[in-house]
Amino acid sequence: MGMWQIAGWAAAALFVVWAIVAYNGLVRRRNEIGNAFAQIDVQFKRRHDLIPNLVETAKRYLQHEQGTLEAVAAARAGAGR
Repeated sequence: MGMWQIAGWAAAALFVVWAIVAYNGLVRRRNEIGNAFAQIDVQFKRRHDLIPNLVETAKRYLQHEQGTLEAVAAARAGAGR
């Protein structure tokens, strides 16, 4: 084998190693992206599950606020007499 053949085989081997490393890197990135999207989906589901609690809290506060407003209106009406 000549020196050029050895250099060619070495270059081919380096290319194969580089291709394997690049492929593994791309697979790793794809998995990281999938994991990131999964975490985002979990946060969206958590937010979605919290909406009914927020609505219920707002309804209760609205009832309290309405009662307070009626009491203030009655007090003003009584004070004006």
